[in-house]
Amino acid sequence: MDQAEQLRIIKANNQKVQRPLARVITVTSGKGGVGKSNTSINLAIQFRKMGKRVIILDADFGLANIEIMFGAVPKHNLCDLIYQGKNIKEIITWGPMEVGFISGGSGIAGMSNLSRDYLTYIIQNLAELDAIADIIIVDTGAGIADAVLEFLVASGEILLVTTPEPTSITDSYSLLKALYRHPRFKSEMTKVKMIANRVDKENDGVVLFNKLNAVVARYLKIPMTFLGSVPQDDKLAKAVMQQMPVSIQTPAAKSSLAYEKIALRLLDKEEELKQPKRGMAAFFSHIVTGK
Repeated sequence: MDQAEQLRIIKANNQKVQRPLARVITVTSGKGGVGKSNTSINLAIQFRKMGKRVIILDADFGLANIEIMFGAVPKHNLCDLIYQGKNIKEIITWGPMEVGFISGGSGIAGMSNLSRDYLTYIIQNLAELDAIADIIIVDTGAGIADAVLEFLVASGEILLVTTPEPTSITDSYSLLKALYRHPRFKSEMTKVKMIANRVDKENDGVVLFNKLNAVVARYLKIPMTFLGSVPQDDKLAKAVMQQMPVSIQTPAAKSSLAYEKIALRLLDKEEELKQPKRGMAAFFSHIVTGK
């Protein structure tokens, strides 16, 4: 039995058990420093305030942005699940408001080279996240590295964080172009939703979206939607320095209210019905096998 067949059996068994499936949201950006990890964390906090169980997978290998912003040091990471025999619950670190996060380490990059038995163990463990969380946020690295593109291809729901800086707009387009050219990308299976970060006014975000969307629609034919804007906010910068999400430290801050509005939009009943849940087993099986 080959590797792909083994993973298909795992997914079939998961479906027979009828375990709940988590909603997997992948947050990405064309370049670093645009507020991608801040977006992941603050959306997670807003989801928690709305009663959702949330886990963040920090897939930005080597940078550990999530743990720094949470002010928490994880004892274990995904490498310990893969190579040290830890189970999924042992590698979850619990941050503020009981938002769980998993440090990716460098483990995922080598998953495609693992034996069938290892993969079986890993996928089965990752499938357990569906019972632990309602929403799993995957915080990718920035740019068009192969590891980033693998996550985006596997994801049915991508949040693209962009700022008004010309380099951010250009790099966002470059990322979408690389995604479009990926041999396994299917536009009909992927929803790309843009968040305009660090804008002066709400309408600036609309202008930014229209500018990027016009080029994407013309040359890439990738449908995009606009989720909303997050304004420039000194309180957000202060919260980052104090390693505390602004949505907790200053709930009435302009940025906190913007994140709340975006989270509400994502949890809108009609929006959720449009976004089928795939769960973590299917997500990682796609990364490993390409199917």
